[in-house]
Amino acid sequence: MKKALTFDIGGTKIYSTIVDETGSVIGEIDKFSTPKTLDEIRKILKDQIAKYEDSVDVIAIATAGAVNNENSGVIGSTGNLVQGYSSIDFQTLSNKKVFLENDANAAAWAEYKIGASRGSVVSVMLTLGTGVGGGIIINDKLLKGKSGAAGEMHFKMYPDKRRKCSCGGWDCFEIYASGTALKIDAEEALNNKDVTTYDVIEGVKNDDSKMVEILNRWQNDIIIGIKGLANLFDPDCVVLSGSMAQFVDVKKVEDEVNSDIVTTPTSVRLATAGNYAGMIGVALLALR
Repeated sequence: MKKALTFDIGGTKIYSTIVDETGSVIGEIDKFSTPKTLDEIRKILKDQIAKYEDSVDVIAIATAGAVNNENSGVIGSTGNLVQGYSSIDFQTLSNKKVFLENDANAAAWAEYKIGASRGSVVSVMLTLGTGVGGGIIINDKLLKGKSGAAGEMHFKMYPDKRRKCSCGGWDCFEIYASGTALKIDAEEALNNKDVTTYDVIEGVKNDDSKMVEILNRWQNDIIIGIKGLANLFDPDCVVLSGSMAQFVDVKKVEDEVNSDIVTTPTSVRLATAGNYAGMIGVALLALR
């Protein structure tokens, strides 16, 4: 059975393990804090590859940032990775084929192959965390766009410059649907810069009406975004993953989305592929 040495490179952590062609994690999960220099990132990758490459068929890397359509390099990294990250020549790290994919795309593929969207013809996955990632699958293919950057969830929610997004633009879906967005919602509602998302969630658990109102505002913006995505892509399902997804009332979101879209009804689901979906998904893509 074919195997991949797989990585998930994010702004704070780098994970690594071995995944087989069924999507099963068959190695130990190695975890490293993401270094602040390119040389240190390269060293972690090269050391892991040197340790395992003789026992695998391919090296598969899920990474923050957009990945080109040749799956060979990063064409646009994110602000939480070291400057110059996109200049890394990943193929030189191994004698085996090195395959890259955006982390959200990779996770979407894992959900499609072994998780919540398995069997779907069209699916959209939203990763709700500090920011918002996305992956769109149509007819057994990732929607990559002309350059590889499709699926970035930076479409405009409002036209009047209410919030600056991390991408530098104004009023993107990410700045209304992320964990960062929930904190901003709370800051605005309470006029308190020290309030946290944890405070909101605890308040909701204790039936604090103000915190419930703040969470509902955040969730309503997620609903608006999903309505637009449903009208654009007519998906079988929209899958919600990431640390913030657990706070979404999936049934309510599904009902409200389907009450106000022009396409046929869609299903809204929580992800099921697990915490290592990015590594599993990129391994399955690389071994495909």
